[in-house]
Amino acid sequence: MKHQDINIRDPFVLVDTGTYYLYGTRADTCWMEADGFDCYTSKDMENWEGPFEVFHKPQDFWADKNCWAPEVHKYNGSYYMFATFKDSKVHGGTAILKASNPLGPFTPHSKKQITPGDWECIDGTFYLSPNKTPYMVFVHEWVQISDGAICAVELSKDLTKAVSQPFVLFHASEAAGWIVPITPQNRPGTHYVTDGPFLYRTEHNRLLLLWSSFGKEGYTEALAYSDNGDITGRWVQDNRLLFQKDGGHGMIFQNMNNDPYLTLHTPNEHLKERPVFYALREKDDTLWLKEKA
Repeated sequence: MKHQDINIRDPFVLVDTGTYYLYGTRADTCWMEADGFDCYTSKDMENWEGPFEVFHKPQDFWADKNCWAPEVHKYNGSYYMFATFKDSKVHGGTAILKASNPLGPFTPHSKKQITPGDWECIDGTFYLSPNKTPYMVFVHEWVQISDGAICAVELSKDLTKAVSQPFVLFHASEAAGWIVPITPQNRPGTHYVTDGPFLYRTEHNRLLLLWSSFGKEGYTEALAYSDNGDITGRWVQDNRLLFQKDGGHGMIFQNMNNDPYLTLHTPNEHLKERPVFYALREKDDTLWLKEKA
């Protein structure tokens, strides 16, 4: 199949031992009770095989509702899936699963969610600092705090738990140059969305953070920059959007030739979402779209 035939949200690509592994949120069960995650594989980014189920919720799993935004990171010889789960009785958040193979099966590694138990959180991603300190970067959802935030928490070396208090990198409203608030009928007031953080370091060691919200043309892919080259810095928003027309929740990977690519889902419409791939180039110590693959 081609990537246009794959109906997922929140695409994430792991490149490992000559294979592209594409993970994402199952679009058909995105907004309802869901039971797991799939993976698609390719050797050339053109032709894909799958879906292969890589995680299926066990009967005693702690969360009974949504399964969102799986990311798989290789760390210390194993594969760790950062994934968001929602529950009807407790606050949702990002948990960590583990496998010995990119195709799983992944099994629970953290006891429950790593994110704070009294926060509504989504979209955890992995960040390893220059001194090899592991962190989870995640979203504190607008549905709880109105002005959505990108936050971080230090992880134990074995990635089983948080070992620090969470701290805020920035709030959505700080992107005042382009962001458009949402005003849903069922939640009175003005709200600002944060989605899908992902960290990337440029050739000149600048630390970028990709994240999504809503702009004038719909769902977006935005950029922020750390002023000290690490997660502890002050984050400055870029008013130039990397992708601005109804697509987002992206991440960056390197193809087999070590060229950077952006993947995201578009359109941001239920059952029409598809992963797309854009070649990137670095210029002025930031990222620009090069072409659509």
